[in-house]
Amino acid sequence: MSRIDETKDFIPVRFAVLTVSDTRTIGDDKSGQTLADRIAEAGHILAARAILPDERGEIADQLRAWADDPAIDVVLTTGGTGLTGRDVTVEAHRDVYEKEIEAFGTVFTIVSMQKIGTSAVQSRACGGVANGTYLFALPGSPGACRDAWDEILVWQFDYRHRPCNFVEILPRLDEHRRRK
Repeated sequence: MSRIDETKDFIPVRFAVLTVSDTRTIGDDKSGQTLADRIAEAGHILAARAILPDERGEIADQLRAWADDPAIDVVLTTGGTGLTGRDVTVEAHRDVYEKEIEAFGTVFTIVSMQKIGTSAVQSRACGGVANGTYLFALPGSPGACRDAWDEILVWQFDYRHRPCNFVEILPRLDEHRRRK
């Protein structure tokens, strides 16, 4: 449920989208395009977009690079969250996280259950924070990307959403790194 406080101004957030796939290209990346379109439609900024193969080290390196980039606030990955041997996106994310947002996976499962029933148990969607940047791993289907964005992320990345949202705490994610 969304509760938007219309007295507050919208604050655009800078996103990077990473598609994890051994076979997709920018031309046929429906999931990455779904996220890119929704980011723009919501009034946010698509700061970067890339495709990488299902290689844990390469994924983690890209996550770290974007988490270190002051022009990026949020990284969304799509693909590689399943159970097969090549699905290593979740492990790459967890290699990078300083803190995991455990409830994201739970809420995503609840949303997915409404759409695909018990097949939702096959997703390992997750979220976390690294170097003051939010990182979320979403499944590789356009439907799952739509569900994650439309039901969770669009609201949490709207500064006007009440009672709380990810945008309002964004400046404090790395406060432990600052000198006192």
